[in-house]
Amino acid sequence: MDALFTTAFELWGTPTSWTEVLAFALALAMVVCNIRQIHWGWPLAILSSLLYLLVFWRSRLYGDAVLQLFFAALAGWGWTQWLKGQGRRSEQEAPLRVTALSARGRRWTVLACASLWPLTGWFLLTFTDTDVPWWDAFPTAASLVGQVLLGRKHPENWLIWLAVNVVSMGLFAYKGLWLTTVLYGLFTVLSVVGWRAWRQDQQAPQGQHA
Repeated sequence: MDALFTTAFELWGTPTSWTEVLAFALALAMVVCNIRQIHWGWPLAILSSLLYLLVFWRSRLYGDAVLQLFFAALAGWGWTQWLKGQGRRSEQEAPLRVTALSARGRRWTVLACASLWPLTGWFLLTFTDTDVPWWDAFPTAASLVGQVLLGRKHPENWLIWLAVNVVSMGLFAYKGLWLTTVLYGLFTVLSVVGWRAWRQDQQAPQGQHA
């Protein structure tokens, strides 16, 4: 295991491993694919999630570490959804299109985030030795909701990622994961880019969608 964390370079006095560097590159490529609605972003998500599982576990960010397992599983589901999730019957299967959440969907989204955060925080506080249970719990809980919305191509997923990324920047900086902090800073900007791009795609006439 130690071989996976061979130092690639030091960033602000903290060693950065090759595992974190590779996870950084894959995750950044994944988000670019997501913004452009390229389905190959999903296998990149699986690979980057498995690498970040190792990085976060080593830093005692257990919520974020376990979250990577859910990300990897949801990525397989999301890949299928993007390719043929439009219809329920096999003869109607078609690639998903960007569609906004209904008012009911938005309410359920807020309720899911509000419920999962304290549950996740309690679990981390009770069953792990993390020193940041509630801080770690928020991006863990909200990311699960965001990943489901991303898989169903709802543009609101980008608003959830925006909140997750801002909170995560502070968390990873506190843990000295500086390269990942930079990554989530980029993610914050890309969340706004993704929101605008998907909203434009949603409003475009049917024949003009990518």
